Amino acid sequence: MLDTLITSKTRKKLLLKFFLNSDSYAYLRNLEHELDESPNALRIELLKFEKANMLLAEQEGNKKMYRVNTDHPLFRDIRNIVLKTIGFDRIIDTVIQRMGDVDKVFVTGSFARGINSNVIDLLFVGNCINKEYLFQLIEKVEVLIDKRIRYLTITLEELPNYVVVGENDALLLWDMKK
Repeated sequence: MLDTLITSKTRKKLLLKFFLNSDSYAYLRNLEHELDESPNALRIELLKFEKANMLLAEQEGNKKMYRVNTDHPLFRDIRNIVLKTIGFDRIIDTVIQRMGDVDKVFVTGSFARGINSNVIDLLFVGNCINKEYLFQLIEKVEVLIDKRIRYLTITLEELPNYVVVGENDALLLWDMKK
């Protein structure tokens, strides 16, 4: 779906990078290697996002650091579109309702760092999670979104051993308390 709306592959990669993980910071050379894009294409798109006030830029030494503007009026809408495009909404809405006692759901790995990948890593936190149901559902969702899903289930007590909340390698997708 995102391919139909946005034809620039560089722009799509930047949307995934910054809108999947709003804590993400990056500079041009880092993005060049991480996204495998030319510096010129990245510079053009970054300037467009900056002019639209969707990305904020700060000078750190000789590097211009970019991050998403979470106060932008369209931030939540764009983030929701990105999440729906990669299928997270389908996973979470259906799973949470029928899966048992789920406290939190995180995406980890590449997607948490804003890098598109063929594998989505999920971490389900809770007690008495119906793992058989989860396995069946994951198989179905993989077909729908055309990506492989790796998942891990842990208890709330085990969470500090797996996730440092606020770090770039774990993105909170769902929280029972919110």
